[in-house]
Amino acid sequence: MLHTQPTSIPGNCFSKSLLLPNRKSKINILYCFYNIKKGVRTLNHDFISHNFKIQAVENNASQLDFKKSEGSTTKSGYNSISWPSPEDEIPFWKREVPSWDIILEDPVDIKKDSDLMHIVHVTAEMAPIAKVGGLGDVVTGLARACLSRGHKVDVFLPFYECINKQHVKDLALVNTYDSYHDGSWVSTNAYRGVVSGIPVILVEPSNHFFKGQYVYGGSYNELEAYLFFSRACLEWMQVTGTQPDIIHVHEWQTGGLPLLYWDMYHHLSLKKPRLVLTIHNMEHYGECSKEQLSKCGLDGSIYATEEKAVDDRTIGHNPERISLLKGGIVYSNAVVTVSPTYLKETLCSGWLAGILIRHREKYCGILNGIDTGMWNPATDIFLPAKFDAHNIEEKKTCKHFVQCGLGLASEGHPMGSYAPNKVPLVVCITRLVPQKGLHLITHAIKYVKEIGGQMVVLGRTSDSRVEREFEALADLHNNGSSIRILLMYSEELSHVLYAAADMVLVPSIYEPCGLAQLIGMRYGAVPVVRKTGGLADTVFDMDDQSQPKMGNGFVFEGIDEASLNWALDRAFCYYREKPNEWSAVVQKVMGIDTSWNNTAGKYIDLYKSISKCSIAIFIYTYTTPALFYDTLPCNYGGGEGSGGGRGGGGSGGSGGGGGGGGDGGSSCGCGSCVENMDHRDNFGINMKI
Repeated sequence: MLHTQPTSIPGNCFSKSLLLPNRKSKINILYCFYNIKKGVRTLNHDFISHNFKIQAVENNASQLDFKKSEGSTTKSGYNSISWPSPEDEIPFWKREVPSWDIILEDPVDIKKDSDLMHIVHVTAEMAPIAKVGGLGDVVTGLARACLSRGHKVDVFLPFYECINKQHVKDLALVNTYDSYHDGSWVSTNAYRGVVSGIPVILVEPSNHFFKGQYVYGGSYNELEAYLFFSRACLEWMQVTGTQPDIIHVHEWQTGGLPLLYWDMYHHLSLKKPRLVLTIHNMEHYGECSKEQLSKCGLDGSIYATEEKAVDDRTIGHNPERISLLKGGIVYSNAVVTVSPTYLKETLCSGWLAGILIRHREKYCGILNGIDTGMWNPATDIFLPAKFDAHNIEEKKTCKHFVQCGLGLASEGHPMGSYAPNKVPLVVCITRLVPQKGLHLITHAIKYVKEIGGQMVVLGRTSDSRVEREFEALADLHNNGSSIRILLMYSEELSHVLYAAADMVLVPSIYEPCGLAQLIGMRYGAVPVVRKTGGLADTVFDMDDQSQPKMGNGFVFEGIDEASLNWALDRAFCYYREKPNEWSAVVQKVMGIDTSWNNTAGKYIDLYKSISKCSIAIFIYTYTTPALFYDTLPCNYGGGEGSGGGRGGGGSGGSGGGGGGGGDGGSSCGCGSCVENMDHRDNFGINMKI
């Protein structure tokens, strides 16, 4: 059975009963991703560039060259810290902290670009107001980075009922307009506001779409809702005369927008935009029926072909299905995925490999990164002590703080035959879904304890079976002195755990990019990862003699427990037997450039390359790829030599224009299509003709 919904049910906040060690009863806490009282604006994981830079950092602090934004280490001292305890009524990660507005911190050393553009993101998620996973972080991070370089950026987002309006500054209704759905026009409100310094446009239909407690999982049909949203965004641009240079869509949720654009809106008034699709995870395809696609005004039967948007897995079935993600790949001017290695993996496996190979020349991998302003141990408001690569001593304070707060053995309490300074703390912060290597995580819990380490798992799941499994592990281990399993998510706690960790474990079966290893390194946690996707692009094994200067972690390749054991054994041995070298590695990983600036530059280069070319896109026939200048066949007429036209169903449609046709649909014959076509043997778009 095919699924288009996320594997985890997200939400901005949720209740969870948490049993801490040494407590006689449970405490019920409202865990919120973004605590209003604390004034936390956003917690973004941004992107990293293709050129992932490993900087060799010497022990001599004078040789470290850090930007002003790094801040300076604040020596807290043990005496000035209010040490937590599992007995505390309020867990340490829920304590009040000073207000911190990250958007007030201007990036330093960022040069403004010339030839500035207007970039519009159309997305289902945006951190912090509608964040479920990395998608929300990506959108916010990339938007902020492009803004800092002088570009105009807007983010279009559904106005989910669960969005906390207090997180949107200057929120105001700007206009009400109609957008099409299922034979009628739906009154739709558009609100403007500012989130984390980024202009946003929140789209609110008057029907039941996007109503509910969470971002996903409402009582409405999500696929139809996101098709409506995609069209409503284009309709707003049409109504207001907005002509962005780039419309950047993300994942299957907005993968239908390129189809709508070329079918309708390019022929009406939106002549300028070029389209970019970023695929963050190919686990979800946006599978729909032809009838569902028709509800947004598209003729579903036209797109149900192998070279356009049909789901290849359903060819020959009754009924065949359409994939919005595949349609987005075909009808976008450029397609991006979030790491070079994941790009290679997607070209070699999965049912979308064929269409990606056909469009290879417009498909690229740009590695994610993190927001180094928000994720900065030198200024992080959630940490009991600040530190940086100049002075990593206060990282030990953070570790002791977490050990005290969670009831783990700490200083003065040796674990078995190991002194406290020989007991590494391993942290795993993740969604508890199969992709993340659940069997390896459960094994690591047992193995880390067996070899004399400590481990904290922070994560949650919507799968009741997985939840029961981890609850059983928590019942077994949480009263001891070495393991804590917290089935929840807290941004505040994640900051403290990264700062406390000696190692961050990311044993994913597949990982398009991964952010945990990047954040972990930023906080001096040495990564232990499986070699896949973006993990392979960012973590290089300490024992790899072919590139010794690149070593910044411990890598394993298999998906079996023995492979994981091998990596953990080597990491523990290095930690225990080479303390000075370990400190040097900590400094090294903290000095790696994981900022957004280089990555944003890659995206901007891509935007410019497609905005200046005369070709919009091309589509394949079964013989040779038909390359169309400035537009695609608009589907309003012709095709199969029929002449005639069809109404678009959108904003009055465009009528069509008759004539021509040709054999096999090589020209639709309508007045909107450009006559000039070319046939080429290569795959992909030729940007420079």
